[in-house]
Amino acid sequence: MSKPGLPLTDVSACAYAPLVREPLSSAAAADIAAKLKALSDPVRLRLFSLVASHANREACVCDISGDFDVSQPTISHHLRVLKEAGLLASERRASWVYYSVVPEALNLISSVLSTAADDMALGAPA
Repeated sequence: MSKPGLPLTDVSACAYAPLVREPLSSAAAADIAAKLKALSDPVRLRLFSLVASHANREACVCDISGDFDVSQPTISHHLRVLKEAGLLASERRASWVYYSVVPEALNLISSVLSTAADDMALGAPA
């Protein structure tokens, strides 16, 4: 008999949860590495943060491109890298492109890093 109100666990990230308890699969490691590599550039990390901190985790490129000392084509390049890594999605509305955070990607990165930190704090063997 199920109990009402119990939280459901998102099993989509379970393959990544044992980061410090057992080795990642090749596919999981490649997926996580691609996302972290995309975020390793300071401009991309800041762009991702700007989109993530906007209402509904969505922002028009016109709202975020003015905060940088790089050209619009460079901003577009960085946004494309984030999109190709699966961190952002985009939608054209009239003449503007709106970018939004892919919730599953944000949850994945968060769960991998928090699991590692939690296990390290608990003294899990390295």
